[in-house]
Amino acid sequence: MRRCLRLTPPSPAFRRETAGASSSLRMGCSGRKTLSFFLIFVPVYLHGASLQEAGPTGPRKPFFERLRRLEEQFRRFQEVTLTHLRGIASNYNVSYNVDVRFRSLAEESQAVAVAVNQSQAAVQGDLAQLRAWVRKIERRSRKADSRLQALDLALSRKSELRAPERKVQKDAASGLARDVQALRDTLAGLSHLVHSQGARLAALEGRLPVANLGPAAPGPVPAPSPVQPERPGPSSLKLQRGRQALRAAPEHRSAAQDSAAHPQGTRGPPASGSHQAPDGAAAAPRDPPRPVQTPQRPGERCSRGPALVFPNASTENVVSLSPGFLTALRALSFCSWVRTASGHLGTLLSYATEDNDNKLVLHGRDSLVPGSIHFVIGDPAFRELPLQLLLDGQWHHVCVIWTSIQGRYWLHVDRRLVATGSHFREGYEIPAGGSLVLGQEQDSVGGGFDSSEAFVGSMSGVAIWDRVLVPGEVTNLATGRELPTGAILTLANATRLGGFVRRANCTCLELCP
Repeated sequence: MRRCLRLTPPSPAFRRETAGASSSLRMGCSGRKTLSFFLIFVPVYLHGASLQEAGPTGPRKPFFERLRRLEEQFRRFQEVTLTHLRGIASNYNVSYNVDVRFRSLAEESQAVAVAVNQSQAAVQGDLAQLRAWVRKIERRSRKADSRLQALDLALSRKSELRAPERKVQKDAASGLARDVQALRDTLAGLSHLVHSQGARLAALEGRLPVANLGPAAPGPVPAPSPVQPERPGPSSLKLQRGRQALRAAPEHRSAAQDSAAHPQGTRGPPASGSHQAPDGAAAAPRDPPRPVQTPQRPGERCSRGPALVFPNASTENVVSLSPGFLTALRALSFCSWVRTASGHLGTLLSYATEDNDNKLVLHGRDSLVPGSIHFVIGDPAFRELPLQLLLDGQWHHVCVIWTSIQGRYWLHVDRRLVATGSHFREGYEIPAGGSLVLGQEQDSVGGGFDSSEAFVGSMSGVAIWDRVLVPGEVTNLATGRELPTGAILTLANATRLGGFVRRANCTCLELCP
């Protein structure tokens, strides 16, 4: 029996890989060498197989073993060949990609070179313009330097010419300063004289009504009067000068002067709002004696305007003044008639802004010392003012005055200066545009009230000035003679009466509820 030897043909995968490698390596030199070797090896292998078939069957067994070894070697050769073919294909693909990349890099480098050339051209143009501008600026600077030198020379010449004038001006200024100092000294002496003459005038005015109320003589007989020794000679001239000085710039009288103005046997001391005898009473000996006409009873304060009554400590009892401060204030005068109905004063005035709810406050509460009040300007700065006189349940006239110049402040009660100081908010300015209320203390703009800080009582004649009232104006205001000019806010600006607050139109303050 003849045994046929069947050669194992190349596997389909090998053929596909070989075909792919051959197609990808047609242009490669190594691919052509491998293909030639393969074509030579296959016929040799087939010829050997045919010879093996033609030989005897006995000695075929070693041949088959050789054939199996050859087949195994052929498979290994296939695997090695496939590996080499794959490597060659991958190297070819990598080399192709590298070429593409090199070409793209070359194109990019050309584009960059073009852009660099364009930027260099633009920079050169800009540099040329800058050089032109620098040359222009240098020319202008040289011209400016020459002009400045000419001006400096002219100024030096003018200063040399004006040096004598400046010396004369300096001498004149020093002389003026000496004159001003002398004038201040003279004014101080005149102020002292006005005070003394005011005391004498008050005493004379107190004795004059008693002389005029005596029995009238049938004829023009010169009736003796207490002021008779003061009429002749220089004393009457001093009295007239004192009266004129008091009319021009009236000053405060002390408590001793007020008591001296009414000796025993005359009527009691008039209240701060009572009218004094007219100045023309010194000529009474030339006229028939006549009684003094008084429009009000002693102790009454009339014609002070309406009064605001705060009946209790409710947080709804508040009075708003509008439009508030239209401009910033560097000086302030607040005056009012006040009558308290509780053991503490409460808050008379409160001015709040968005950044500070205590820009301006006359603040009293039940936790403070009875009769004391905090005068606050720009919280937390304040001064404690003594107002114990207001706790008697009677009407009192109060004026609080402040100026940013040296931080000076004054407190007047019933025409008397009871407290003063300095360095309180020196150079400060109270801003405009805030909320101004009476009777409550604001913890926020227009609100945040506390019943322990509420005012209980009555107010009348409330007025605010943006300047400092002089003592004579305070006296005229307290005595009801006239309202100082320039008031920026009064009770006529009371736009809202909240809670139980009511407005009372009283002819005299003593008749108000």
